[in-house]
Amino acid sequence: MRHETEKQRWERNFADLLQELRVAQTGVQILFAFLLTLPFTAQFEQTTEVQRGIYVVALLAAAFATGAIISPVAFHRALFRRGRKPELVRFAHRMASAGLGCMLVAMVASVLLITDFLLPRLLALALTAVTAVWFVVLWGVLPLARRSWGENDPDEHLSAKEVSDRVSAGAGH
Repeated sequence: MRHETEKQRWERNFADLLQELRVAQTGVQILFAFLLTLPFTAQFEQTTEVQRGIYVVALLAAAFATGAIISPVAFHRALFRRGRKPELVRFAHRMASAGLGCMLVAMVASVLLITDFLLPRLLALALTAVTAVWFVVLWGVLPLARRSWGENDPDEHLSAKEVSDRVSAGAGH
């Protein structure tokens, strides 16, 4: 088990958050780029008023997600070398959560838009509901449920060998 100072823990937490944001940022930027180009396609003229409304929801949610996920960079620039890493980490955590929430809305609205364009509405709604549940379970339910799994100290950081030893010990049961 490694012991770290409070400053080191805040630095590690911030580095971890930035890595998470990099992953989320790529996904939301690809979706946002797709949504930005969609109205300029010939098939977009065939969309209904309802589908265009869904499109606007998806587009705005993707824009909000992009803003929230990128905002910790601007915040970091403003607080750089001012000794306010705890504040920065708390802000980045809130923005990452808000960004994921907006990304969820953008993803689900995009699925609804495309499935409603291609399939009968009832089937589109059913597939979109399944998609929404899938995202909520993967992005919300499982991570929150994981908080209570096991008895590890949240500040305990295991080496790769310690993780391997624990996995091997668990496999022997």
